[in-house]
Amino acid sequence: MTADFEQFPNGVSLRADARLNRDRILAAARDAFVERGADVPLEEIAARAGVGIATLYRRFPDRSALQRAVAHDVLTRIAAEARAAIDEEPDAFAALTRYMHRALALQVSAVVPALLGRVDLEDEAFRTIRMESASLLEEMIDRAQLEGAMRPGIAFGDIALLLVRLSRPLPGTLDRERDLEMAQRHLTLLIDGLRTERATGALPGPELTLDDLRSLPTEPAEAQG
Repeated sequence: MTADFEQFPNGVSLRADARLNRDRILAAARDAFVERGADVPLEEIAARAGVGIATLYRRFPDRSALQRAVAHDVLTRIAAEARAAIDEEPDAFAALTRYMHRALALQVSAVVPALLGRVDLEDEAFRTIRMESASLLEEMIDRAQLEGAMRPGIAFGDIALLLVRLSRPLPGTLDRERDLEMAQRHLTLLIDGLRTERATGALPGPELTLDDLRSLPTEPAEAQG
């Protein structure tokens, strides 16, 4: 019997069971970073993943390596989701709707803010995938408005920041699974507000483009001195 192997760029093959452990660790770390912060104990992440701490360290030698892997994993996944939505959905608004629900499920808009200052998102490996994902989102927004399905005056910043707000766990005793279910429900309600036929007038506040968002400070005001 031939074992199931995955070939990595450095030439190392990872057996299927080892790959499964790696995926479990990444998923557990993603959730833990969102819920408990970037400094959550690695032992807790290993326990969430159902593996021993030694297994975690074999895959990720330190916290920094794990944080980078989690960030790259969610950014790669959401870019793939954007491409699939554009290729497979019948129109741009359907593609955007699908993309937003998948982005919320992957918690990308909560993971990345949780790791700011810990992962250099301007590193070439991250910048390339971030720009690809952003470009695909802009394409969906522009096409949905050209097709007449999305109300005018909605920009990249509206969609990006909406996902950030919905992705953050609610305070209190609501368990995370129910919290995520409610976030998907609320996203469905908000998507209705993006439709042209729901428009009731001009939107208040600034219309932020991708370039506008890039120019905003990334640190909390109290940290800027």
